[in-house]
Amino acid sequence: MGIAADIAIIVVAGLIGGLIAQRLKQPLLLGYILAGVMVGPFTIGPTVSDVHEVELLAEIGVALLLFALGLEFSLKELQPVRKIALIGTPFQILLTMVLGYGIGQLLGWDWFSSLWFGGLIALSSTMVTLKTLMSQGRLGTLSSRVMIGMLIVQDLAVVPLMIILPELNEPGAGLSVLGAAAVKAVIFLVLMVAVGTRLLPRLVAYVVRWNSRELFLVAVTAVGLGVGYATYLFGLSFAFGAFVAGIVFSESDYGHQALSDIIPLRDVFGLLFFVSVGMLLDPRFVIENWLMVLLVVLLVSAGKAVIFGTLSHLFGYGNIVPFAVGLTLFQAGEFSFVLARVGVSTNSIGEELYALILSVAVMTMLLTPFVSGLAAPVYAWRKRRFQQEPLQTINLPQAGLRDHIVIAGGGRVGQYVARVLQRLGLGFVLLELDHRRIEQAKEAGLPIIYGDASQEVVLEAAQVGSARLLLVTTPAIETTATIVTQVRRLHPELHIVARADSVEMLQTLHEHGVQEVVQPEFEASLEMTRQALLYFDILPTEIQKFTDSIRQQLYAPLYEEHNN
Repeated sequence: MGIAADIAIIVVAGLIGGLIAQRLKQPLLLGYILAGVMVGPFTIGPTVSDVHEVELLAEIGVALLLFALGLEFSLKELQPVRKIALIGTPFQILLTMVLGYGIGQLLGWDWFSSLWFGGLIALSSTMVTLKTLMSQGRLGTLSSRVMIGMLIVQDLAVVPLMIILPELNEPGAGLSVLGAAAVKAVIFLVLMVAVGTRLLPRLVAYVVRWNSRELFLVAVTAVGLGVGYATYLFGLSFAFGAFVAGIVFSESDYGHQALSDIIPLRDVFGLLFFVSVGMLLDPRFVIENWLMVLLVVLLVSAGKAVIFGTLSHLFGYGNIVPFAVGLTLFQAGEFSFVLARVGVSTNSIGEELYALILSVAVMTMLLTPFVSGLAAPVYAWRKRRFQQEPLQTINLPQAGLRDHIVIAGGGRVGQYVARVLQRLGLGFVLLELDHRRIEQAKEAGLPIIYGDASQEVVLEAAQVGSARLLLVTTPAIETTATIVTQVRRLHPELHIVARADSVEMLQTLHEHGVQEVVQPEFEASLEMTRQALLYFDILPTEIQKFTDSIRQQLYAPLYEEHNN
């Protein structure tokens, strides 16, 4: 059957590996890589017969990955953290490459392999980081925005790395070779901006007139792969052209629909790519060199954590942010695999380096959820150092705070509540870490303290010991639990109302000492039910009784236990 049988083996193995990864709450790409190891030439069992044919299909996967990355690129996401993202990330990549070069020299490699290793570990994993932040309920925090901003720039950096590193493998490579590659890239970018931004949208607009989703998908795919082939003929990488095409296309009116349609195709070919990555990994290498692999994992993890944390601190982010960023972005990323495949295909890196980077990347990815969860405990352990930091207080009453409401979290929910309390003339204070939200509260005249609500010094500044009520608006259960624990030490009897991001969190929050819990999605569903029932011949009082009974079914068990 040839290539058809190979694709069948890969897809089935990828499905099994993906299910295992999903079951273990790991990113799917780790399951795909595991599947590749199982069907590769170094293990027993079903084996792909023609690895070269699979690698050709995997190249399409790389192109589609970068095409989709270009479509997703948005300067708006970088705006809030543009300084650390646009300036700090290049320094992070450079420093990490120096770290990797040092590790390579320590292991006795030549300068070229050491430099490649530095480039391979410089990138972190967007997929693993986002999955970790989502599972921990930390999306939307200041630290998560810093991470996402830096990850976006990192993902963009894979393109120049794909151009520069292979050029160093050329005999007599130097500034002239790199300069020639850079000139080619600039010329192509200028042509794409001058011609592509006008031609490509018109081409797709013509296809759209036929009202065919199938033709639209074909047109979008043709744009991505066609421009990729053009860059290949131009002497640049196929994937670079696909990436540029994605960026150009994202500025058109059809960018969002193109991304929506291309994602399933990207995911299927992405499966082929990540399985092909695993096929080249020899498990015997990890077993025979386990001590070296473990040492490199520790050096890479610790080194990257220090680099990210230090840069975050130098760019003005204090409190827990440097710890959260450093202990979450320490891993190698999915684009490290892309870069590694480029290195293999250009004979720039050998089997040993390839096996090592795959081993390091997979192990650091697996460690991410556990290490990331250490940010709060590590910060708490070091909090004495931060107690000396001056707290910024804005719009606080000169007479001080007493019998007031403390709102932990100055996001949308916190500021909505604050504005209502302000209109009613009730005393309150907001606690927030995000600079943008601080400025918004300042302009609105809201009393606010810049600081981490989970830290004792910040709670004391908010005079929580004399407060009447605490409102915790963050959706992250770990953060809420830490805040409640600290508050109970200062004010054991304080009444606490907290937000639960899911129904499953209700009991957990109650066990941590929260008297009342609000579940936003549940409350929204009740309000939508009420609005719908108003269109029928049902009295408003009956509707209110009905929604109250539904609400009681969810919350009553918690209140009964509390009263008992």
